[in-house]
Amino acid sequence: MTSQDLDAFAAWVEDLMRERGYDIDSPRGGGKSRIADEAGVHRAAVTRLLQRQSMPDLETTRRLARVLGVPVREMLIRSGRLTAEELADPHDHLPSPGPGAESGRRPTLEEVAELLGVPADRREMFVRVVEQFLPNEAEAAPRAQEGKRTRAEATAGAVASGD
Repeated sequence: MTSQDLDAFAAWVEDLMRERGYDIDSPRGGGKSRIADEAGVHRAAVTRLLQRQSMPDLETTRRLARVLGVPVREMLIRSGRLTAEELADPHDHLPSPGPGAESGRRPTLEEVAELLGVPADRREMFVRVVEQFLPNEAEAAPRAQEGKRTRAEATAGAVASGD
């Protein structure tokens, strides 16, 4: 990684932080501490990135992506750690389902590893790493249901008020 890569990435992250309302420009603005707290990372990691001293580690990158509302994939590509080709969307490479195939079935991580050409002896590690970046199915379902209830309640409220 060159200093130009680090500078470009840090500038992009700074812009995201400002767009999301983090005051990172004034010494007493509290934006650096606030984003570090919300992301669950050490303030020094945020400071080192913004001062162009070092790239955050993978876990810090993942947490910052979540707080800034950008895909981890985009953070990894923009950081220069991986290329778009290395992080290709596996759905782009899936064959069309044949007759009688289960519709809407997502591929398993093992299938994705095979499609991406991950060597057989490294697939288990690939699966463990990728699982860290995927939402936990058990956690995702209640959140989805909660969102549905909220929309349903909003609709019921609008109907009741005549909107």
